Amino acid sequence: MTRADGYLLDNRQAEAADRFDAFATLFDPTTFRHLLALGVGPGWRCWEVGAGGTSVVSWLAKKVGPTGRVLATDIDTSRVAPAGRPPVEVRVHDVGAEEPPGEGFDLVHARLVLVHVPDRERALRSMVEALRPGGRLLVEDADPALQPLLCPDEHGPEQQLANRLRHGFRHLLTRRGADLSYGRRLPRLLREAGLCRVEADAHFPVTSPACAALEAATIRQVRDQLVGAGVATHEDIDRHLANVASGTMDLATAPMISAWGRKA
Repeated sequence: MTRADGYLLDNRQAEAADRFDAFATLFDPTTFRHLLALGVGPGWRCWEVGAGGTSVVSWLAKKVGPTGRVLATDIDTSRVAPAGRPPVEVRVHDVGAEEPPGEGFDLVHARLVLVHVPDRERALRSMVEALRPGGRLLVEDADPALQPLLCPDEHGPEQQLANRLRHGFRHLLTRRGADLSYGRRLPRLLREAGLCRVEADAHFPVTSPACAALEAATIRQVRDQLVGAGVATHEDIDRHLANVASGTMDLATAPMISAWGRKA
């Protein structure tokens, strides 16, 4: 993630590990499918932007092999540091405020990063600049405004409470500078950045144990902010966490839009 004083979901909090595990379960298959289709293989030079955890970085390292390179950057590298052995280099870097950490990359990838970056335009420009001619860019970001509910099937008080908390969480994100409708603009933004052969699709988990794990970790991480903003009481949050743990609710994520293209 890109540095911002108001960033809501700190990688250093204990719940971050649970969130990264849930993201990996929910989204790694989609990410890996796209990366394979883009041709990632031995000898490739890859930049993983806002790496967060290790799952994508470790997968890329296996694909590029000893002749390749994977540069994993984040403003907080504590979670990705264990992957920092050849061919992986881990580096502290702010994609929205600093120059690219290199050039001539065959692949640049960012997942669930730019939606939180205050200077998204600069970050995207930096990622394109870092590509070699013919290099591939894959950007994957959520679009919570496309589907704002945690429980699309709001049929009872448990689901109503869940959606009220999700609405409050979205409000907190917006106050911290997140763009909750960014994902849908990715295809146009990639074309405007000069990329060719731009395509996009979306992945929308509706219910799974990983959705529940992600929700529980997220709510635990931001419960004090939700209470402080008057969105809910601690009793409300305890009741919601118990409802999530019961396994009786269908909990969805925001659609994640993947967009990719090539540098001319």
